[in-house]
Amino acid sequence: MLVRFTCEAHRDVLLFGDIAQALLALMGHSGTTPGALAAAEVRPALARLREALAAGHQPPAPATDQAPDQADNEAEDDPPTPIPLTTRALPLIELLTAASEAEAPVLWYPA
Repeated sequence: MLVRFTCEAHRDVLLFGDIAQALLALMGHSGTTPGALAAAEVRPALARLREALAAGHQPPAPATDQAPDQADNEAEDDPPTPIPLTTRALPLIELLTAASEAEAPVLWYPA
Protein backbone atom coordinates (compact mmCIF):
# COMPACT_ATOMS: atom_id res chain seq x y z
CA MET A 1 0.00 0.00 0.00
CA LEU A 2 1.08 3.55 -0.70
CA VAL A 3 0.05 6.53 1.43
CA ARG A 4 -0.38 10.03 0.00
CA PHE A 5 0.22 13.02 2.29
CA THR A 6 -1.30 16.28 1.12
CA CYS A 7 -1.63 19.89 2.20
CA GLU A 8 -2.34 23.11 0.34
CA ALA A 9 1.10 24.57 1.08
CA HIS A 10 3.22 21.80 -0.51
CA ARG A 11 3.19 19.22 -3.27
CA ASP A 12 1.86 15.78 -2.32
CA VAL A 13 4.23 13.22 -0.79
CA LEU A 14 3.85 9.52 -1.52
CA LEU A 15 5.33 6.95 0.89
CA PHE A 16 5.22 3.17 1.24
CA GLY A 17 2.59 2.18 3.81
CA ASP A 18 4.98 0.67 6.35
CA ILE A 19 7.22 3.75 6.26
CA ALA A 20 4.22 6.08 6.49
CA GLN A 21 2.86 4.20 9.51
CA ALA A 22 6.26 4.27 11.23
CA LEU A 23 6.60 8.03 10.66
CA LEU A 24 3.03 8.65 11.83
CA ALA A 25 3.76 6.71 15.02
CA LEU A 26 6.88 8.81 15.61
CA MET A 27 4.71 11.91 15.17
CA GLY A 28 2.49 10.66 17.99
CA HIS A 29 -0.38 9.60 15.74
CA SER A 30 -2.09 6.21 15.79
CA GLY A 31 -0.95 5.51 12.23
CA THR A 32 -4.44 4.91 10.90
CA THR A 33 -5.08 5.68 7.26
CA PRO A 34 -6.88 7.84 6.28
CA GLY A 35 -6.10 10.50 8.82
CA ALA A 36 -5.44 14.17 9.34
CA LEU A 37 -3.68 16.76 11.45
CA ALA A 38 -5.44 20.03 12.13
CA ALA A 39 -3.31 23.09 11.42
CA ALA A 40 -2.65 23.56 15.15
CA GLU A 41 -1.41 19.95 15.46
CA VAL A 42 1.18 20.14 12.68
CA ARG A 43 3.95 21.98 14.54
CA PRO A 44 3.93 19.65 17.60
CA ALA A 45 3.78 16.56 15.35
CA LEU A 46 6.75 17.84 13.35
CA ALA A 47 8.71 18.48 16.55
CA ARG A 48 7.98 14.93 17.83
CA LEU A 49 9.03 13.45 14.48
CA ARG A 50 12.31 15.37 14.42
CA GLU A 51 13.09 14.43 18.05
CA ALA A 52 12.38 10.75 17.43
CA LEU A 53 14.51 10.66 14.28
CA ALA A 54 17.36 12.48 16.06
CA ALA A 55 17.15 9.85 18.83
CA GLY A 56 17.67 7.14 16.19
CA HIS A 57 14.26 5.45 16.27
CA GLN A 58 13.86 2.95 13.44
CA PRO A 59 10.92 0.73 12.45
CA PRO A 60 11.38 -3.04 12.79
CA ALA A 61 13.02 -4.74 9.84
CA PRO A 62 10.50 -6.19 7.38
CA ALA A 63 10.16 -9.96 7.22
CA THR A 64 11.54 -11.59 4.11
CA ASP A 65 9.22 -13.60 1.87
CA GLN A 66 12.03 -15.48 0.12
CA ALA A 67 12.40 -19.22 0.18
CA PRO A 68 15.64 -20.39 1.84
CA ASP A 69 17.22 -21.44 -1.46
CA GLN A 70 16.51 -18.01 -2.99
CA ALA A 71 18.06 -16.28 -0.01
CA ASP A 72 21.19 -18.42 -0.34
CA ASN A 73 21.60 -17.51 -4.01
CA GLU A 74 21.22 -13.82 -3.31
CA ALA A 75 23.68 -13.98 -0.41
CA GLU A 76 26.48 -14.23 -2.95
CA ASP A 77 25.50 -10.83 -4.36
CA ASP A 78 26.01 -7.65 -2.40
CA PRO A 79 22.90 -7.05 -0.30
CA PRO A 80 21.12 -3.76 -0.94
CA THR A 81 21.93 -1.01 1.51
CA PRO A 82 18.82 -0.13 3.49
CA ILE A 83 17.69 3.48 3.26
CA PRO A 84 17.65 5.09 6.71
CA LEU A 85 14.31 6.26 8.07
CA THR A 86 15.77 9.76 8.46
CA THR A 87 16.32 9.88 4.70
CA ARG A 88 12.87 8.49 3.91
CA ALA A 89 11.32 11.09 6.23
CA LEU A 90 12.78 14.13 4.44
CA PRO A 91 9.89 14.69 1.98
CA LEU A 92 7.35 14.42 4.82
CA ILE A 93 9.38 16.79 6.99
CA GLU A 94 9.39 19.31 4.13
CA LEU A 95 5.61 18.97 3.76
CA LEU A 96 5.03 19.36 7.52
CA THR A 97 7.34 22.38 7.64
CA ALA A 98 5.45 24.06 4.80
CA ALA A 99 2.11 23.22 6.42
CA SER A 100 3.30 24.61 9.74
CA GLU A 101 4.47 27.87 8.17
CA ALA A 102 1.21 28.23 6.21
CA GLU A 103 -0.91 27.08 9.18
CA ALA A 104 -2.51 24.47 6.93
CA PRO A 105 -3.93 21.05 7.85
CA VAL A 106 -2.30 17.85 6.60
CA LEU A 107 -4.30 14.89 5.26
CA TRP A 108 -3.18 11.38 4.35
CA TYR A 109 -4.99 8.51 2.65
CA PRO A 110 -4.26 5.34 0.67
CA ALA A 111 -2.98 6.15 -2.79
